[in-house]
Amino acid sequence: MEIIKGPFHSIFSSKPKLLLVITSIVLAVFFAPVIIPNITNTAIIYHLLLHIASVIIAIFLGVVSILAYSRNRKRRLLFMTFGFLSLSMIEVIYLVHITSNIQDLVIPIVDVEFSHLVFLVMLTFFGIGIFSVSKR
Repeated sequence: MEIIKGPFHSIFSSKPKLLLVITSIVLAVFFAPVIIPNITNTAIIYHLLLHIASVIIAIFLGVVSILAYSRNRKRRLLFMTFGFLSLSMIEVIYLVHITSNIQDLVIPIVDVEFSHLVFLVMLTFFGIGIFSVSKR
């Protein structure tokens, strides 16, 4: 059963194209507020690029797992999807936390303890997804 039709079918049916689109969108979103202000700061730019790469991979895996769930409707895939989306959220939180430390801003919603809580939720979703028994 093919769920996606229309102009986006070509993108969603090809994983390399999907990865390219997600990479382009994430880089476009983070380019002005994150990359440009820190491009000359060699002490932190590599750390930022590492987190941006992690965001790209987490979102890509989340979208691929959403597509897999839409085809198969297995509960295990649903929990894996939630896990990957939680991982995306954690990486964005870390990225915002790093940039707020650089600019000496205090952003109250970005708390290290909150990211640990989201990480625990992510691990729980992955655990449920891995250990749940499929009923046929």
